[in-house]
Amino acid sequence: METIVLIAVIIFMIGVAMRWIHVLNARDEARIEAYRFSDPLPRPPGLPDDTGRRAHHTGADR
Repeated sequence: METIVLIAVIIFMIGVAMRWIHVLNARDEARIEAYRFSDPLPRPPGLPDDTGRRAHHTGADR
């Protein structure tokens, strides 16, 4: 009987944790979506168009 109660408590706690994580993620997504980011900074003169790391490697399309 104790084993069944223990398994039920574990399953219940997993459910509570899943719900809590879902609520926290939804709250954070809403906060991030509401935050207004500034416009990107202008590109300094003299830089190439693509300054990503992949642009500097010749075999990057592998």
